[in-house]
Amino acid sequence: MVKLTINGRKIQAEEGTTILYAARDNNIFIPTLCENEAVSPYGACRLCLVQIKTARGRERLVTSCIYLVEEGLTVETNTERIRKIRGVLLELLLARCPDSEVIQEMAAKEGITITRFYKRKGNNKCILCANCARTCEEVVGVSAISLANRGVDRELTTPFGDDFSEACIGCGSCAYSCPTGAITLIDRGSKRTIKWPHNRMEFKLQKCSVCGNYWAPEKQIAYIAKTSGTKLSEYVACPDCRD
Repeated sequence: MVKLTINGRKIQAEEGTTILYAARDNNIFIPTLCENEAVSPYGACRLCLVQIKTARGRERLVTSCIYLVEEGLTVETNTERIRKIRGVLLELLLARCPDSEVIQEMAAKEGITITRFYKRKGNNKCILCANCARTCEEVVGVSAISLANRGVDRELTTPFGDDFSEACIGCGSCAYSCPTGAITLIDRGSKRTIKWPHNRMEFKLQKCSVCGNYWAPEKQIAYIAKTSGTKLSEYVACPDCRD
């Protein structure tokens, strides 16, 4: 176990644990938007910045979601310096996604209700954290979407920016992993529609042979059957109706 101090509290954490998770395990709050335990740490939103001092006396700011605990580490999560930086970050996010209820709520908790920065037109709620793309690649294993371009033109998109991605199986994992609701998934009748900030795709749903309900995209079922080495005939019934 590694011994460290967070906000004056002496705690212990397993080696290899990030500061963020060590804090959470000890009921110490550190705000974050992009953290997702299902994928590798990324440090995109920067809201989980903390101030550290190593056992050797070196002081600096680090993102707590990717920085691992160290013996003798001292961590401060809510200093005046951190609050100022976090406030600017939230103002930038409010400017990028002014209609995001999630960001509005986080900002309000820090006493921020307006932003001094120019609000982006055509708001899409996307903070470019890449949670969706990383989930698609690391968890699902298909890499159907990704971040493209650079600077102010950076965006989440499908290959070539078309409303089509041959790799996409319509599972919707991207929507579930999005922290701001920038990706939506709607099942209506026999069709599933997934909308990304700049693209959308539709998928035909499989109908259960027993109850008659539509329960999963046919393309997703085909992918599961292929990767698991099972027959498509094993998926004619939904999970609730299988023996």
